[in-house]
Amino acid sequence: MQTNRQPPTSSTDPRFTPLWTPEQIANRVADIARKIDHDYASNPPVLVGALKGSFIFLADLVRQMKLPAEIEFMRLSSYNAGTESSGHVRVAWGPSVEAIKDRPVIVVEDIVDTGLTTSTALGHLRRKRPASLRVCTLLDRPERRTTKLTVDYVGFTFSGRFVVGYGLDLDQRYRGLPGIYGLEDDREN
Repeated sequence: MQTNRQPPTSSTDPRFTPLWTPEQIANRVADIARKIDHDYASNPPVLVGALKGSFIFLADLVRQMKLPAEIEFMRLSSYNAGTESSGHVRVAWGPSVEAIKDRPVIVVEDIVDTGLTTSTALGHLRRKRPASLRVCTLLDRPERRTTKLTVDYVGFTFSGRFVVGYGLDLDQRYRGLPGIYGLEDDREN
């Protein structure tokens, strides 16, 4: 296990500032897992991971949960190459009606920013008639919200910079960093 791995420091890589350590992340994930276990004790949820960024968070969350949650995935896209959202969200694929109809569902995100991607995911899933639908995110940046959205479970709230690590990427790089780092220039997620 490479828990001490740091971001690259070559002259071609951006500069990073540590924001949350692997230990801080693990503690928050455990807290969220306990809350979900409590809230869904009588009816375990289906967790729907928003790919690609949520896969590490989702895996750690499930390992911390005591409930036997089922896992599904959705593939949504709002980013072109780089750090700016295109503003247009599309659902490439998601769970079947049979997987979530009449079941409690929690959408698991890596980051909720403008809310457009998450709102699109929720709209897509609502058409499949789940019993309930909630949102869980590792990172929440509410000041950038452009749509009304309730986030039910939040790891960390932050503002400002573009972040990488723990599943979050910059042009498909840096996802595997065990901590979360902010870029030191003016880029934004």
